[in-house]
Amino acid sequence: MKRFILLASVALALATPAQAADKFTVMLDWFVNPDHAPIILAQQKGYFKDAGLDVEIVAPADPSDPPKMVAAGKADLAVTYQPQLYLQHQEGLPLVRVGTLISSPLYCLLTKVDGPIQKISDLNGHKIGFSVAGIEEAMIGTMLKSGGVTIDQVEMVNVNFSLVPALASGQVDAVSGAFRNFETHQLEAAGQKGHCFNPEDYGVPAYDELIYTANSEKMNKDEIKRFLAATERAEADIAADPAAAWTLFSTYAPELKDDLNHMAWADTTPHFAAHPASLDAKRYASFGDYMLKQGLIKSAPDVVSIAVDVTAK
Repeated sequence: MKRFILLASVALALATPAQAADKFTVMLDWFVNPDHAPIILAQQKGYFKDAGLDVEIVAPADPSDPPKMVAAGKADLAVTYQPQLYLQHQEGLPLVRVGTLISSPLYCLLTKVDGPIQKISDLNGHKIGFSVAGIEEAMIGTMLKSGGVTIDQVEMVNVNFSLVPALASGQVDAVSGAFRNFETHQLEAAGQKGHCFNPEDYGVPAYDELIYTANSEKMNKDEIKRFLAATERAEADIAADPAAAWTLFSTYAPELKDDLNHMAWADTTPHFAAHPASLDAKRYASFGDYMLKQGLIKSAPDVVSIAVDVTAK
């Protein structure tokens, strides 16, 4: 009889379908790279599956698409930049920060170690290459001011994302919008050493480099909490053993397994948010005030309208 009951129980378990995982789409800000390691590792290690999520990771063809897709309800989360969030809010997009991926700036104003720019004041009369107008120009203006230089005392040159070639060839003397975990290594690969002037050291308020945004009107907080918990597990694994995490991460796509990504890995992993759901409201208020003072937005939004902690009760 006991054997019969056991067999019947097994048969019932096999006949009962497992609860389907919730489909969840996250759009990256660009092609997969070490910046996205907690997301990729959570997928590779089955942490999303453990959280009851069937996660689709999408690398966009156009980096401006993810916020628009989330605003339109066609994706659950977008990886984007904190400074951009204020502009998106001003445009009326129903987006809100729900988590942090990289909790400190990676942007830098990059120069050559053996070039003419040894300090910020040296930029007077020189050329600065840039790719994106607006926020970059505001940051440059703030940094220049710390060295007693105004933005009309430099020549701004749009180099169309060819930052390292423009700097390496001498077309410009510095480039704005370089990332200290990537372009420094690209310049080194070109046979030249670079120096980063970091915005937070020259008057720009600290901010989160990469954040997760969701549709404030349609988001599923429970699913987002589970997503963030899974990436938090992955980030803890990265912090505990970066080398082992790199070995697994680099198998996600063939193009990841190269020297540039490996070097970028070491410069990126210290910046991941250990607790991605946690919100520093003062930081968001401070940066909103900065955007207002720079004339980039018409009014500084209340923090609760652009950033939330989905785990808060």
